[in-house]
Amino acid sequence: MSTQCSLAAQIENRLLARNGIYESFFAREAPRLAEASREMSERFLRGGRLLAFGRGPYATDAQHVSVEFVHPVIVGKRALPALDLSILFRPWLESIATADDIVMGFGPPEGDSEVCAALDSARARQAMTFALPGAAGSYALGSHTSDPFAHQELIEILYHTLWETVHVFFEYRELGHDVGATGFLYPFLGQEKQDTAGVLGHVANSIQMKVADDAKLRAQVSAKESEKISNAVYAISERVRAGGKLIIFGNGGSATDANDWAIDCIAPPAGYHPLPAVSLSLEPANISAIANDVGADLIFLRQFIAQARSADIAIGISTSGGSRNIIAALEEARKRNMLTVALLGYDGGEILRRGLADFPIVVHSDYIPRIQEVQASVYHVIRESLEGLLHDSS
Repeated sequence: MSTQCSLAAQIENRLLARNGIYESFFAREAPRLAEASREMSERFLRGGRLLAFGRGPYATDAQHVSVEFVHPVIVGKRALPALDLSILFRPWLESIATADDIVMGFGPPEGDSEVCAALDSARARQAMTFALPGAAGSYALGSHTSDPFAHQELIEILYHTLWETVHVFFEYRELGHDVGATGFLYPFLGQEKQDTAGVLGHVANSIQMKVADDAKLRAQVSAKESEKISNAVYAISERVRAGGKLIIFGNGGSATDANDWAIDCIAPPAGYHPLPAVSLSLEPANISAIANDVGADLIFLRQFIAQARSADIAIGISTSGGSRNIIAALEEARKRNMLTVALLGYDGGEILRRGLADFPIVVHSDYIPRIQEVQASVYHVIRESLEGLLHDSS
């Protein structure tokens, strides 16, 4: 019991330590990000696209930023053109990139030479470039932390704030005073048309407010959920020792988190040992075939029936807690007496109410970007903790 209490305290400290890293970064970078968002909005209005790419776990950031812009979570907001080019990014960029495009390259804290070379090529075409990280670009991110998990979480907060802010500038320039459903994000815009240059300072302040909200949520999770996270880590480690694997699944941005978590297991950062894991969200042919033939509610269940074994761990990620395809897979996991874990938002939704997860970890928020940012911290801390348990006992 004392060992579990010790792990819970470590988890609480790891979650809280992230807040200082992120708040100091965005306190410094918010004005630059506000200006970058304004330029992005201008490029979208000229017909530009967001072209994103990365390698390994950082390819999932390209997936995530692409789905955020194409399928915005605020009801009624238009899709903005974005593509994930990770599978073959250099040839794709050289084939389709134009001067109006926005090109975003993701990599580890130390950078990625292939990603940087592709960004250089895009910059030569006059495209706007984001080096995340890198030394050169329209927005170049220096190394703010050497921890690969904290680095990736910081980047997720960064592109979420870009998405939120671009929509404000985009609509404000195009529609004048009518900011539509994004008005609640930036109430200072009011009802009178303003020069966007005067809005930059307010937007920068609002970015810092979002990061502060994120920090409060992470602190709440550290205080209320650390013991449950610790217990989940112990239960997962026992299943892995018995030959089980992690089976992870989610929709949209949560799909990219499932993919990232699985990659963090099988191709971990330096100093970590591989763990068996698969992501059912990383199977586009299966997903589209099942959705087309029998319906989207079964996209994970059908795969689950084929892939799952009783020793495995089913991990569903759902910001709403009510995704029917997540529920269907967790129900099947229950029938097979598998260990079930769920990362949830809002009030935990139907998954919590029906008791479909042995370990439901809830981020109590109703705003999806903030939920996802804290969920990323949670699954990274689980991965860190599993390393300590499984490696120390080997």
